[in-house]
Amino acid sequence: MIVALIDSGLGMLPTGAWLRKLRPDIDLLLQMDPDGAPWGPKPEQWVIDRVLDTARASLREGAEVIVVPCNTASVTALEPLRAEVGPGIPVIGTVPAIKPAAAACRRVAVWATAATTASAYQADLITRFAGAAEVIGVACHGLADAIDRGDLPAITEAITSAAARTPADTEGIVLGCTHYPLVLESILAALPPGIRVFDSAEAVAAQTLRRMDALDRPTTGTGSLRVLASGRPAELPTAAATFDSGRLLGALPADTGEIPVAQDA
Repeated sequence: MIVALIDSGLGMLPTGAWLRKLRPDIDLLLQMDPDGAPWGPKPEQWVIDRVLDTARASLREGAEVIVVPCNTASVTALEPLRAEVGPGIPVIGTVPAIKPAAAACRRVAVWATAATTASAYQADLITRFAGAAEVIGVACHGLADAIDRGDLPAITEAITSAAARTPADTEGIVLGCTHYPLVLESILAALPPGIRVFDSAEAVAAQTLRRMDALDRPTTGTGSLRVLASGRPAELPTAAATFDSGRLLGALPADTGEIPVAQDA
């Protein structure tokens, strides 16, 4: 069974890595979009059309399950995507882990892109799931783009800025962009000790496996991985080798020298 993951850039890597850890035999199709990235600032209909076109290509490539490990695409295109592919193809989206964070912490900050932080979608999630917790948004300007480039100095600068704008009494951080778990260790290093960090990659992978198993079809594969970059056969970008998840999925650095030191959990 082929599982397709759709995102503009490296935000799919944490979920893909969890799928590989939990079920090493799964055949993965990674659908990246370097030509259209980043998706966050694009008009809503543009994102919908891009996701639907990518999903159609995934089905032509044999995908039987579609995962959207991207908050922008999930917010914008999940319902049109489900209508497009029909009930026979499971579609698993991504939602920031505001609910579990608010249940565990009194004061929560949602780190996300500027577009997501300003969106009605995030405001609605906070209204629905914050409960008695105080939840605020912190825009991490440039962090996702820096991660896609594997630009370690820019990553550090963006994290330092977000940490400085996070209230000192914050107890929990929700990673509201699927790129951010790739630099979890750097995020933790920039925060005061004891702050809990919540992300959804493992939960999305687990839900994907549940939906796969519910199809009652053979799921065992060969553990293959294919990459399409804006529809073209490709390899994982060399920037993916900056992160543990990328290396787990087979990304190689640009040269044979030392692998960069940035890590994710």
